[in-house]
Amino acid sequence: VVVVSGSIPGFYAQSAEEAIRLAGGKTSSSVSKKTSIVVIGQGSGEKRLKAEQFGVTVVDAESFGDLLQNGPPGIEP
Repeated sequence: VVVVSGSIPGFYAQSAEEAIRLAGGKTSSSVSKKTSIVVIGQGSGEKRLKAEQFGVTVVDAESFGDLLQNGPPGIEP
């Protein structure tokens, strides 16, 4: 499950989540123990802190395109 937080360059409000779903991923609006990755953009707020508390992988906005194209780290496309 992927959570997008903040503004991701090149994507409108919900289009980053839609891109994740089109790539075969699942999204959520909140960070939980079931979250695998949190994509952090500008103005991400508390979700980054919550991700760190849960030990969730944090990906910056600049790496978002790689995530979409190649999948999560450690998983073969």
